[in-house]
Amino acid sequence: MVVLIGLVLFTCMGYWEVRDRLPDQVSIVEGKEEDFLEQFQKPWLTLDDAIPVSGRESFTLECSLFGKIPLKQIKVQVVEPTDIYVSGNTVGVYMETQGVLIIDSGEIIGENGICCEPARNLVQPGDYIVAMDQEAVGNKRELIHKIQTCGGDTVQLSLLRRGEEIQMALDPVIDEEGDYKLGIWVRDNTQGIGTLTYMDQDGDFGALGHGISDIDTGELMQISDGDLYRAQVMGIHKGTKGSPGELSGLIRYDNSNIIGTITKNGENGIYGSLDPRYAQDLSFQPMEVGYKQEMQLGEASILCSVDGQVEEYQVEITSIDLNHPDTNKSFVLKVTDPRLLEKTGGIVQGMSGSPVLQNGKAVGAVTHVFVQDSTGGYGIFIENMLKNNKGYAN
Repeated sequence: MVVLIGLVLFTCMGYWEVRDRLPDQVSIVEGKEEDFLEQFQKPWLTLDDAIPVSGRESFTLECSLFGKIPLKQIKVQVVEPTDIYVSGNTVGVYMETQGVLIIDSGEIIGENGICCEPARNLVQPGDYIVAMDQEAVGNKRELIHKIQTCGGDTVQLSLLRRGEEIQMALDPVIDEEGDYKLGIWVRDNTQGIGTLTYMDQDGDFGALGHGISDIDTGELMQISDGDLYRAQVMGIHKGTKGSPGELSGLIRYDNSNIIGTITKNGENGIYGSLDPRYAQDLSFQPMEVGYKQEMQLGEASILCSVDGQVEEYQVEITSIDLNHPDTNKSFVLKVTDPRLLEKTGGIVQGMSGSPVLQNGKAVGAVTHVFVQDSTGGYGIFIENMLKNNKGYAN
């Protein structure tokens, strides 16, 4: 009986493991449907013996074990061949928030010497102040001016909280210096460096491979606009076990250094348009897009600029998860190139967005570094970054 139960459990575990390894959905290039089917040919795996003829944008593929046990339905999206221009350039990022981001509430010592916290349990970290007394608030300076000139009257804040607009009434307090305060800590912009992943045929770009979250709240920042700048790598802090390294960059925030505009800060990266006058100053090479089911364990490479020039470095793909719930962590890579290991110790902050290449195709981008092992990190499939581009089939 014990042996029988063990056999049943082993069989069930094997079933679910096989099922989980199959993708929930895939994109395949029109005309290469048969190539896709060949990639999944296994003695124990049976696929539909026929697929719709060309002309349909999507279809469902039935999978079963030995042709008997239903396993999974794979949603197949048929797409046109896609070529992009991969980069690897280090770029500067400057973004302004949509309204003013609340980081936290705090105490104020009033003019009477008594400590109070007027915003406690009312506002929340991650709220965005978009208006005060029905007048739009664009930045921190505007908000401070409106508070200081309110005359002590109750103010009505319009807040964006997880995409929903709510109204909040707060009573200003006069501090020891005679200024009106609401007792909130706020921020209205963010900046840093990262890596440009690609530019498409229309001059639109994708970078970083993940969105930019506020360092204090951990929430994805909602932006009104932003700019992409030229950046110069000034130094490298090598990564070690327990201490991720980083690229130290110089960004001159003046109009002559702007190379593009940022229009979206999404879960899978930052997006916008490059200025064609300056795109020619960046490193680009045309490359066909490779889809997730084409990625293989083993040798690959990344493009990045850690010393002023984009170079290709060897890495190894050690794990692939076709259905990871966090698209920024869809595969694991390990730096094997001794040149990059010598320069940086592996993956460092600022390399997010470095294109990942395999078999002559762009298949992904670097997104994270492992804290305990700077030679390794996570990556995102390039198709997930491209889904944010206009005109790309989801």
